[in-house]
Amino acid sequence: MNRDRAGRIIGSSFGLVFIQANAGALPTAVAIPLRVLAVAAFLLLGLFNRRPAAPETDTAPRAGFGRRYWFVVAAEVLAIAVGLMVINKVLHTPTATVGWIAFVVGVHFFGLATAWRRPALRILGGSMAACGAIGMALAAFGAPTAVISAVAGIAPGVLLFGSVWWSGRRQPQL
Repeated sequence: MNRDRAGRIIGSSFGLVFIQANAGALPTAVAIPLRVLAVAAFLLLGLFNRRPAAPETDTAPRAGFGRRYWFVVAAEVLAIAVGLMVINKVLHTPTATVGWIAFVVGVHFFGLATAWRRPALRILGGSMAACGAIGMALAAFGAPTAVISAVAGIAPGVLLFGSVWWSGRRQPQL
């Protein structure tokens, strides 16, 4: 398995987590079908990821993710932990936590874009960070939890699924 495939597994796994963790804030009539669709998308992306990669993309290194990757992930984990402490213990706004997590995860894609020389990851990162920032603003203004969860939780999960699908599609041969 190369780094691209492993990255797609990680991305689709976190897409599933974002949706499953946040669907509970939605009405049951929406949450259950959304959760089922998320599992189906995850499984389909898993099958999609098993296809042989196109020759151009199969040259990704088979070795681990490298030191720069782990530095970015460590910074992400630290930022999430510190931010959650501030949001919960200082600001007392627990509804902002999902926004903070989406924001930090989005920003971490900028680090990965640099570490892996994949500028396209900045599109995903910017989109997720925007969802997170909007979610935190909604929480600050007292929006309903369902709205915050949809914007800062469900939407980033869909973005991750879309990014995984987009990155794994075959390019037409010219």
